Amino acid sequence: MYVAVGQFAVTADWEENARQCVALMAQAARQGAALLVLPEALLARDDKDPDLSVKSAQSLEGGFLQRLLAESQGNDLTTVLTVHVPTTPGRAANTLVVLREGKVIEQYAKLHLYDAFSIQESRLVDRGHQIPPLIDVGGFRLGLMTCYDLRFPEMALNLALAGAEVLVLPAAWVKGPLKEHHWATLLAARALDTTCYIVAAGECGNKNIGQSRVIDPLGVTIAAAAEAPTLLMAEIDRERVAQARRQLPVLNNRRFAPPQLL
Repeated sequence: MYVAVGQFAVTADWEENARQCVALMAQAARQGAALLVLPEALLARDDKDPDLSVKSAQSLEGGFLQRLLAESQGNDLTTVLTVHVPTTPGRAANTLVVLREGKVIEQYAKLHLYDAFSIQESRLVDRGHQIPPLIDVGGFRLGLMTCYDLRFPEMALNLALAGAEVLVLPAAWVKGPLKEHHWATLLAARALDTTCYIVAAGECGNKNIGQSRVIDPLGVTIAAAAEAPTLLMAEIDRERVAQARRQLPVLNNRRFAPPQLL
């Protein structure tokens, strides 16, 4: 199966961002991808206003997502991204959505909010309370995660024990000392923890690193971006998952109980 990762810089204009997403969806479909992963928080972003993503929150029936759903009606591509959805006045949920054939087939409110490195996402964002179910794409079972979730191996392990073979991760990984090293290390670690493919999309604006990646089940990077907008393509293979799990049966060899959500 071919997977695509769309990396771009989110602007302050939600309509421009929607056009960029639609263009990436069309390009990925033309190139034969079954899955497209886009970055986190795609409605709006402004370096001068860190709250714009929440201020610009839209319902799932809003104009941004409706444009993407209209594009998805014309092909079999499954698209994963996150947007902010209003909850109470002035607050929102950082919501991952999965689009296919003109419908939202799954959604997930981010469990782990980024209250770290002098940023407090929970100031305006409500955390989720449920691990999302797996979705099926092209014969693979996919687990869903968002950005800071990557730092919590329990979540990745929970999804792998539920049957995930691929973990998808929209992200907006903030720049800072050692942060690029953390990103690359954690992506490889989660692949090795779970013997899953990792398909991770990074936003590449002025404050975020980009560096989208596709990692195989033995921690090998098979496609990578730098800091510029791009569309990555990679082929993933279920036999590679099976081979990795024969060579490195960590899911079977573990001695601890499966992690549970608090």
